[in-house]
Parts: sequence; structure tokens; C-alpha cells
Amino acid sequence: MKLLRVGTAGSERPALLDADGTLRDLSGVVPDIDGPLLADEDALGRIRAAAEAGSLPVLDATGLRVGPPLARIGKIVCIGLNYHDHARETGAEPPAEPVIFFKAADTVVGPYDTVLVPRGSVKTDWEVELAVVIGRTARYAQSTEEALGCVAGYAVAHDVSEREFQIERGGTWDKGKNCETFNPLGPWLVTADEVADPQDLSLKLWVNGELKQDGTTAEQIFPVGEVVRYVSQFMTLYPGDVINTGTPAGVALGAPEPKPFLRAGDVVELEIEGLGRQRQEFKDA
Repeated sequence: MKLLRVGTAGSERPALLDADGTLRDLSGVVPDIDGPLLADEDALGRIRAAAEAGSLPVLDATGLRVGPPLARIGKIVCIGLNYHDHARETGAEPPAEPVIFFKAADTVVGPYDTVLVPRGSVKTDWEVELAVVIGRTARYAQSTEEALGCVAGYAVAHDVSEREFQIERGGTWDKGKNCETFNPLGPWLVTADEVADPQDLSLKLWVNGELKQDGTTAEQIFPVGEVVRYVSQFMTLYPGDVINTGTPAGVALGAPEPKPFLRAGDVVELEIEGLGRQRQEFKDA
């Protein structure tokens, strides 16, 4: 299933994109798309039954904002340097273990919302990423199979980053990762049963129409199942948590000088095979 949330910010309603590409209203079946829903097999079954019966009301998508596909996100765990090609382009050694950092849930915006270039920023960068959405508690998972069984679905994430804040201003990466609007998510949460192999997805990103990133999740150093298993050894993952699993080569940081960092007026588009497409215009904060 392709689950999404539509409406003005803070007042989104749950919806479903059916097999014919028709937008359907889910608000009569479930109150929202969040962790408790993803952990509730009965509720998910009701959605599937209603979709198959064709009984869900049609929504007019004209002018309708698409919000983040997941409400009340618990935590966003991010994996750094998780693609062989990205490590090569930045001159970094592939890590022996996954690099973990966090984004606050309040960085999440819709897939077509405006992204703000922080005040004083000169190195705002783009990163297309596969987001993993947790649907079952993962605590000390013992195998990648067990870990994958805790995944509710997948989505497109844009891990926007400010490289000067991240790398040159001391401390951890968090300062360059948590600026407002720095995690567009969606348009859909695609349930795990629709993704045959999370290690066989193409990822692409364009800046002002120019292709910058053209990668595949096959390049991940630590695949999705291992990422979830590993993270669960250090923290409990709950339904409604999200893991951003890293970005392929092609970011501004890895480009030759002068590096083409983002400015107000730039337009970024990104997509992952089967998971949908995003588009954001960048403006000054």
C-alpha cells in the first residue's frame, strides 16, 4: 500500500494512493498514519480490505498539499557514510561500523514544502536517502531477518545538511543536520510488502534540472537489515521511528571547487524507484 497524509500543515488527514493512482480518503477508517497504526495489524487489515473493496471516498488532489506520510515520529536515526561511492567521493575511509547521528522529528516537512537555507549558511547541501519506517519494536534484534520483520515500510527522505555547521564548527554533526525544514519526507509511506528488495532501488536527485545523484541502494556499505539490527543493539526502535540510511555519491561536498552548494531560489527534485518523487524550492530563513 501507498499511505500518505494530505492537507494543511498540522491538519493532515490520512489517505491512500490506490493501484490506479487515485487518491482515496482514509479518515473514515483510521484516525491517522502513525506508529500505533503501523503496529496494529487489524487496522492495517481494515485499510487493505477497504482498498480492495473500492469503498474509500475519492479525494480531489487539485491544490491539495501532501504532508509527511507519518505523524508523531518518535526519533530519526541517521546513518552516515553508508555508500561506498559516497565515501570515495569525500575521501573518507568506509566505516567499520555504522556511523549514527540523529535528526529531530521537528525537522520533518512535506515532500513539496519549502526548505529554508539557514541564516549565515554558505554550505547547504543535498542528500537523497532511503528512509526506513519502523512498525514493530526492535530491541536487540538477533538477525537481519528479525530486523527486517520490524520494518513497516519505506519512504523518500531528503537529508538536507549544512556542511560548515556540520564539519567546521566543532562538536558532533548535529548542528549541520537539525536546521528547520531539513528533512522533507514522502510523498508516500510504501508498505514493506511492496518493496521486494530494499537493496535494489535506484535513487536520483536533480538541482535546477541537472542530475547530481544517480545511485543504487546496492552500494550501501551496511544494508537495511543490518542497519536496523545494529541500531537495535544500542537503542530500542519503536513503531513510528525512522532511519535515514545514507546517501549515494553526487553531493555538493564531494564536487570539485567551487562546490555548488544550495542557495535561495534553487529547486531540488529527488526520487527513489517505486517510492515517489519530491520537489522543493529553497528560500532564505
